[in-house]
Amino acid sequence: MDVENLKQWVGRTAEAQDEITAFPVAALSATLDYEIPTVRRGEPISPLWHWLYFLPLHRRSEIGADGHASRGGFLPPVPLPRRMWAGGRLQFHQPLRVGNLAGKVSTILDVNAKTGRSGSLAFVTVEHKYYGPSGLAITEEHDIVYREAASPNAPAAEPVPAPTDEEWVQKVETDPVLLFRFSALTFNGHRIHYDKPYVSEVEHYPDLIVHGPLQAMLMLELVRLNLPEAKVKSFSFRGVRPTFVPQRISVCGKRSEDGKTVNLWIRHEDGALAMSASAELE
Repeated sequence: MDVENLKQWVGRTAEAQDEITAFPVAALSATLDYEIPTVRRGEPISPLWHWLYFLPLHRRSEIGADGHASRGGFLPPVPLPRRMWAGGRLQFHQPLRVGNLAGKVSTILDVNAKTGRSGSLAFVTVEHKYYGPSGLAITEEHDIVYREAASPNAPAAEPVPAPTDEEWVQKVETDPVLLFRFSALTFNGHRIHYDKPYVSEVEHYPDLIVHGPLQAMLMLELVRLNLPEAKVKSFSFRGVRPTFVPQRISVCGKRSEDGKTVNLWIRHEDGALAMSASAELE
Protein backbone atom coordinates (compact mmCIF):
# COMPACT_ATOMS: atom_id res chain seq x y z
CA MET A 1 0.00 0.00 0.00
CA ASP A 2 1.10 3.54 -0.76
CA VAL A 3 0.09 4.91 2.62
CA GLU A 4 1.37 8.40 1.88
CA ASN A 5 -0.91 8.60 -1.14
CA LEU A 6 -3.86 7.33 0.92
CA LYS A 7 -3.16 9.99 3.54
CA GLN A 8 -3.92 12.61 0.91
CA TRP A 9 -7.59 11.80 1.59
CA VAL A 10 -7.28 13.13 5.16
CA GLY A 11 -9.32 16.30 5.43
CA ARG A 12 -11.72 15.51 2.58
CA THR A 13 -15.31 16.34 3.36
CA ALA A 14 -18.76 15.43 2.11
CA GLU A 15 -22.14 16.93 2.99
CA ALA A 16 -25.66 15.53 2.91
CA GLN A 17 -29.17 16.52 3.89
CA ASP A 18 -32.15 14.40 4.79
CA GLU A 19 -35.57 14.68 6.33
CA ILE A 20 -36.14 12.64 9.49
CA THR A 21 -39.25 10.77 8.37
CA ALA A 22 -41.48 8.33 10.21
CA PHE A 23 -41.24 5.22 8.03
CA PRO A 24 -37.65 4.13 8.92
CA VAL A 25 -38.52 4.32 12.64
CA ALA A 26 -41.56 2.09 12.17
CA ALA A 27 -39.67 -0.28 9.86
CA LEU A 28 -36.72 -0.74 12.24
CA SER A 29 -39.18 -1.29 15.10
CA ALA A 30 -40.73 -4.14 13.10
CA THR A 31 -37.28 -5.52 12.25
CA LEU A 32 -36.36 -5.60 15.96
CA ASP A 33 -39.72 -7.27 16.78
CA TYR A 34 -41.11 -4.25 18.64
CA GLU A 35 -44.70 -3.10 18.60
CA ILE A 36 -45.12 -0.83 15.57
CA PRO A 37 -45.26 2.70 17.00
CA THR A 38 -47.44 5.54 15.87
CA VAL A 39 -44.68 7.97 14.99
CA ARG A 40 -45.69 11.63 15.29
CA ARG A 41 -44.00 14.71 13.99
CA GLY A 42 -41.71 16.24 16.61
CA GLU A 43 -40.93 12.97 18.41
CA PRO A 44 -37.22 12.32 19.01
CA ILE A 45 -35.61 9.33 17.32
CA SER A 46 -33.69 6.93 19.54
CA PRO A 47 -29.89 7.11 19.86
CA LEU A 48 -28.15 5.45 16.87
CA TRP A 49 -31.33 5.46 14.79
CA HIS A 50 -29.82 8.33 12.78
CA TRP A 51 -28.05 5.52 10.87
CA LEU A 52 -31.35 5.04 9.03
CA TYR A 53 -30.91 8.43 7.35
CA PHE A 54 -28.35 10.27 5.17
CA LEU A 55 -27.84 7.08 3.16
CA PRO A 56 -25.42 7.33 0.20
CA LEU A 57 -27.23 6.74 -3.09
CA HIS A 58 -24.58 5.39 -5.43
CA ARG A 59 -25.68 4.46 -8.93
CA ARG A 60 -25.47 0.80 -9.90
CA SER A 61 -22.57 1.59 -12.26
CA GLU A 62 -20.64 3.01 -9.30
CA ILE A 63 -20.79 -0.19 -7.22
CA GLY A 64 -17.74 -2.40 -6.74
CA ALA A 65 -17.49 -6.19 -6.69
CA ASP A 66 -18.20 -6.38 -2.94
CA GLY A 67 -21.47 -4.42 -3.22
CA HIS A 68 -20.03 -1.21 -1.76
CA ALA A 69 -19.36 1.92 -3.77
CA SER A 70 -16.18 1.73 -5.85
CA ARG A 71 -13.22 3.11 -3.94
CA GLY A 72 -11.48 6.39 -4.57
CA GLY A 73 -14.39 8.80 -4.11
CA PHE A 74 -14.90 10.19 -0.63
CA LEU A 75 -13.16 7.20 0.99
CA PRO A 76 -9.54 6.50 0.01
CA PRO A 77 -8.86 3.68 -2.50
CA VAL A 78 -7.40 1.20 0.00
CA PRO A 79 -6.17 -1.80 -2.08
CA LEU A 80 -7.36 -4.47 0.37
CA PRO A 81 -10.46 -6.48 -0.52
CA ARG A 82 -12.24 -6.99 2.81
CA ARG A 83 -13.71 -4.13 4.79
CA MET A 84 -15.74 -3.94 7.99
CA TRP A 85 -17.17 -1.43 10.41
CA ALA A 86 -14.72 -1.89 13.29
CA GLY A 87 -16.21 0.44 15.87
CA GLY A 88 -17.09 3.98 16.73
CA ARG A 89 -17.51 6.72 19.31
CA LEU A 90 -20.55 8.99 19.55
CA GLN A 91 -21.68 11.97 21.57
CA PHE A 92 -25.38 12.85 21.68
CA HIS A 93 -25.88 16.59 22.16
CA GLN A 94 -29.60 16.83 21.39
CA PRO A 95 -32.06 14.54 19.62
CA LEU A 96 -33.02 14.62 15.98
CA ARG A 97 -36.78 14.68 15.66
CA VAL A 98 -39.30 13.34 13.18
CA GLY A 99 -40.02 16.11 10.69
CA ASN A 100 -36.61 17.75 11.05
CA LEU A 101 -34.66 18.72 7.95
CA ALA A 102 -31.19 17.72 9.08
CA GLY A 103 -27.64 17.98 7.75
CA LYS A 104 -24.54 15.81 7.92
CA VAL A 105 -20.91 16.80 7.39
CA SER A 106 -18.36 13.97 7.04
CA THR A 107 -14.58 14.40 7.22
CA ILE A 108 -11.74 11.90 6.77
CA LEU A 109 -9.78 12.23 10.03
CA ASP A 110 -7.03 9.63 9.66
CA VAL A 111 -5.63 6.85 7.47
CA ASN A 112 -3.18 4.32 8.90
CA ALA A 113 -1.77 0.92 8.00
CA LYS A 114 -0.03 -1.87 9.87
CA THR A 115 0.73 -5.57 9.65
CA GLY A 116 -1.17 -7.90 11.96
CA ARG A 117 -1.52 -11.63 12.51
CA SER A 118 -3.76 -11.91 9.45
CA GLY A 119 -1.54 -9.77 7.20
CA SER A 120 -1.81 -6.15 6.07
CA LEU A 121 -4.43 -3.93 7.67
CA ALA A 122 -5.58 -0.39 6.95
CA PHE A 123 -7.69 1.82 9.20
CA VAL A 124 -9.73 4.81 8.11
CA THR A 125 -11.38 7.07 10.68
CA VAL A 126 -14.27 9.25 9.54
CA GLU A 127 -15.94 11.99 11.57
CA HIS A 128 -19.63 12.67 11.04
CA LYS A 129 -21.40 15.69 12.47
CA TYR A 130 -25.20 15.79 12.35
CA TYR A 131 -27.15 19.03 12.63
CA GLY A 132 -30.82 19.66 13.34
CA PRO A 133 -32.75 22.94 13.30
CA SER A 134 -31.27 23.85 16.73
CA GLY A 135 -27.65 23.10 15.84
CA LEU A 136 -25.26 20.21 16.44
CA ALA A 137 -27.11 17.03 17.41
CA ILE A 138 -24.58 14.17 17.16
CA THR A 139 -20.82 13.89 16.82
CA GLU A 140 -19.58 10.52 15.61
CA GLU A 141 -16.21 8.92 14.81
CA HIS A 142 -16.50 5.82 12.63
CA ASP A 143 -13.64 3.32 12.31
CA ILE A 144 -13.36 1.25 9.12
CA VAL A 145 -10.87 -1.62 8.87
CA TYR A 146 -9.60 -3.09 5.59
CA ARG A 147 -7.98 -6.55 5.46
CA GLU A 148 -6.23 -8.84 3.05
CA ALA A 149 -8.17 -11.64 1.39
CA ALA A 150 -8.43 -14.64 3.70
CA SER A 151 -6.99 -18.01 2.91
CA PRO A 152 -9.63 -20.77 2.96
CA ASN A 153 -7.42 -22.74 5.36
CA ALA A 154 -6.40 -19.85 7.61
CA PRO A 155 -6.95 -20.66 11.30
CA ALA A 156 -9.46 -18.52 13.18
CA ALA A 157 -8.18 -16.14 15.84
CA GLU A 158 -8.36 -17.38 19.40
CA PRO A 159 -11.63 -16.20 20.99
CA VAL A 160 -11.68 -13.72 23.84
CA PRO A 161 -13.98 -14.93 26.65
CA ALA A 162 -16.97 -12.65 27.24
CA PRO A 163 -18.06 -11.59 30.73
CA THR A 164 -20.82 -13.62 32.35
CA ASP A 165 -21.87 -11.23 35.15
CA GLU A 166 -24.52 -9.34 33.22
CA GLU A 167 -27.38 -7.51 34.93
CA TRP A 168 -29.55 -7.66 31.79
CA VAL A 169 -29.52 -10.07 28.88
CA GLN A 170 -31.52 -10.38 25.68
CA LYS A 171 -31.27 -13.43 23.43
CA VAL A 172 -31.36 -12.66 19.70
CA GLU A 173 -31.68 -15.19 16.91
CA THR A 174 -29.77 -14.13 13.81
CA ASP A 175 -31.01 -15.20 10.39
CA PRO A 176 -30.81 -14.07 6.74
CA VAL A 177 -34.16 -12.24 6.93
CA LEU A 178 -32.98 -10.05 9.83
CA LEU A 179 -29.81 -9.20 7.90
CA PHE A 180 -31.70 -8.54 4.67
CA ARG A 181 -34.17 -6.18 6.31
CA PHE A 182 -31.41 -4.23 8.08
CA SER A 183 -29.40 -3.99 4.84
CA ALA A 184 -32.50 -2.69 3.07
CA LEU A 185 -33.22 -0.12 5.80
CA THR A 186 -29.66 1.21 5.66
CA PHE A 187 -29.30 0.84 1.84
CA ASN A 188 -26.25 -1.31 2.49
CA GLY A 189 -25.26 -3.36 -0.56
CA HIS A 190 -22.30 -5.11 1.09
CA ARG A 191 -22.59 -8.71 -0.10
CA ILE A 192 -21.22 -10.26 3.11
CA HIS A 193 -24.65 -9.70 4.68
CA TYR A 194 -26.86 -11.48 2.11
CA ASP A 195 -24.86 -13.30 -0.58
CA LYS A 196 -23.87 -16.72 0.81
CA PRO A 197 -21.87 -17.90 -2.26
CA TYR A 198 -19.92 -14.64 -2.30
CA VAL A 199 -19.17 -14.63 1.41
CA SER A 200 -17.97 -18.25 1.44
CA GLU A 201 -16.24 -18.50 -1.95
CA VAL A 202 -14.72 -15.02 -2.30
CA GLU A 203 -14.16 -13.73 1.24
CA HIS A 204 -13.89 -17.22 2.79
CA TYR A 205 -16.13 -16.63 5.78
CA PRO A 206 -18.20 -19.54 7.12
CA ASP A 207 -21.57 -17.80 6.71
CA LEU A 208 -23.33 -14.45 6.38
CA ILE A 209 -21.97 -11.77 8.71
CA VAL A 210 -24.20 -9.82 11.08
CA HIS A 211 -23.80 -6.06 10.63
CA GLY A 212 -21.64 -4.27 13.18
CA PRO A 213 -24.09 -1.33 13.37
CA LEU A 214 -26.99 -3.72 14.00
CA GLN A 215 -25.14 -5.27 16.93
CA ALA A 216 -24.27 -1.82 18.28
CA MET A 217 -27.93 -0.84 18.05
CA LEU A 218 -28.97 -3.99 19.92
CA MET A 219 -26.63 -3.09 22.78
CA LEU A 220 -27.87 0.47 23.11
CA GLU A 221 -31.47 -0.71 22.75
CA LEU A 222 -30.85 -2.94 25.78
CA VAL A 223 -30.18 0.23 27.78
CA ARG A 224 -33.29 1.93 26.43
CA LEU A 225 -35.49 -1.08 27.19
CA ASN A 226 -34.23 -1.42 30.77
CA LEU A 227 -33.76 2.28 31.60
CA PRO A 228 -36.46 3.96 29.49
CA GLU A 229 -36.10 7.33 31.24
CA ALA A 230 -32.31 7.50 30.97
CA LYS A 231 -30.62 9.87 28.53
CA VAL A 232 -27.53 8.59 26.74
CA LYS A 233 -24.72 11.16 26.70
CA SER A 234 -22.12 9.13 24.81
CA PHE A 235 -21.59 5.66 23.39
CA SER A 236 -18.53 3.80 22.16
CA PHE A 237 -18.26 0.31 20.71
CA ARG A 238 -15.64 -2.00 19.26
CA GLY A 239 -15.95 -5.17 17.23
CA VAL A 240 -13.91 -8.07 18.60
CA ARG A 241 -15.05 -11.12 16.62
CA PRO A 242 -17.43 -11.48 13.65
CA THR A 243 -20.92 -12.82 14.29
CA PHE A 244 -22.14 -15.29 11.68
CA VAL A 245 -25.66 -16.47 10.90
CA PRO A 246 -27.29 -18.49 12.49
CA GLN A 247 -25.64 -17.63 15.80
CA ARG A 248 -27.91 -17.08 18.80
CA ILE A 249 -26.30 -14.14 20.53
CA SER A 250 -26.66 -12.80 24.05
CA VAL A 251 -26.84 -9.01 24.25
CA CYS A 252 -25.66 -8.16 27.77
CA GLY A 253 -25.39 -5.11 30.01
CA LYS A 254 -24.31 -4.15 33.50
CA ARG A 255 -24.49 -0.79 35.25
CA SER A 256 -21.52 0.70 37.06
CA GLU A 257 -21.76 1.18 40.82
CA ASP A 258 -22.60 4.88 40.46
CA GLY A 259 -25.16 4.15 37.75
CA LYS A 260 -23.64 6.65 35.33
CA THR A 261 -22.14 4.12 32.94
CA VAL A 262 -23.45 0.90 31.41
CA ASN A 263 -20.96 -1.68 30.18
CA LEU A 264 -22.33 -3.68 27.27
CA TRP A 265 -21.22 -6.69 25.29
CA ILE A 266 -22.38 -9.39 22.90
CA ARG A 267 -21.57 -13.01 23.73
CA HIS A 268 -21.61 -15.89 21.30
CA GLU A 269 -23.06 -19.28 22.18
CA ASP A 270 -19.54 -20.62 22.73
CA GLY A 271 -18.81 -17.86 25.27
CA ALA A 272 -16.67 -15.74 22.93
CA LEU A 273 -16.84 -11.95 23.01
CA ALA A 274 -18.19 -10.51 19.74
CA MET A 275 -18.47 -6.81 20.57
CA SER A 276 -17.97 -4.58 23.58
CA ALA A 277 -19.38 -1.15 24.30
CA SER A 278 -19.89 1.52 26.95
CA ALA A 279 -22.76 3.98 27.34
CA GLU A 280 -22.44 7.10 29.49
CA LEU A 281 -25.71 8.35 30.96
CA GLU A 282 -26.65 11.90 31.93
